[in-house]
Amino acid sequence: MADHVQVSTATETREQAVELARSVVAGRLAAGAQIIGPVISAFWHEGEFGTGEEWQLLLKTRMDRYAELEGHLLEHHPWKNPELVAVPIVAGSDAYLRWVDAVLGMHASE
Repeated sequence: MADHVQVSTATETREQAVELARSVVAGRLAAGAQIIGPVISAFWHEGEFGTGEEWQLLLKTRMDRYAELEGHLLEHHPWKNPELVAVPIVAGSDAYLRWVDAVLGMHASE
């Protein structure tokens, strides 16, 4: 299993995305966050097909922090059942991944 992951979710507004990003990075649940948007999504929701504008969050963290990050996002996310997915970072620059570790308190040497 990969040590580092990128977690994605989305919100309806830019302000909601910024607030979630601030809370997870300030709480050191993720080393960094990027907000992309607006993006257009197509989806099924409660048996109906729809499209809508969303703001995507990409969060960089470690797999051993995922459960705590997920719990925080589920508690603070404005949606009842938000997208929360983690994909492994299978390669990355050593310096960047050491930075992620250092920010998350893993005491990695640089």
